[in-house]
Amino acid sequence: MIDSYKTIVTASEETLYKDRNSKFFGYAFPVLNEDQIKEALDGLKKKHHAARHFCYAWQLGVDPVRYRANDDGEPSNSAGMPIYGQIQSFELTNVLVVSVRYFGGTKLGVGGLISAYRNSAQLAIEASEIVEKTIDVSFSLQFDYDLMNPVMRIIKDQQIEITAQDLGMDCKYTIAVRKKDAAKIFKLFESLYKVQIKQLVS
Repeated sequence: MIDSYKTIVTASEETLYKDRNSKFFGYAFPVLNEDQIKEALDGLKKKHHAARHFCYAWQLGVDPVRYRANDDGEPSNSAGMPIYGQIQSFELTNVLVVSVRYFGGTKLGVGGLISAYRNSAQLAIEASEIVEKTIDVSFSLQFDYDLMNPVMRIIKDQQIEITAQDLGMDCKYTIAVRKKDAAKIFKLFESLYKVQIKQLVS
């Protein structure tokens, strides 16, 4: 069961790769949806308004995965796919990698472009902080105060994260559990008399 993934924490520093006077500025961004992708691309187009090509690739999600590669006017599969290849090589998701090209007057040929865009993407990813995150399942717990001790014992023993709590007439907790442990944790709480547990749909 896949219950973790790699991504980047913050946008990378700008990187620069040169080949025969062409300049390739590389960037990597953490993204969660296509609106964030569009926002990042729009920002780069304002910054590099004189550039000719904004080639990129992105991948979102874990299961299922969505991705796109864009050559932005370069020969087919000479830019977007080499960039996407680096995303796969570093095993990343929820990421956008962009290479902005300023043409230097000398054509690089398809082979030269593939190499340049691949190197530009690699530099951008290497300039990023890569982290591994777990895929969590959230549950709501509802119980009376006299059950606080047994509930907290399970939470402590299993090192469960409490993400929200509401201590009113009764106790309501929202907990996050790693996906592979979810079934086991559900049974532990379900077996406690008078504890209501429900899985929350994200």
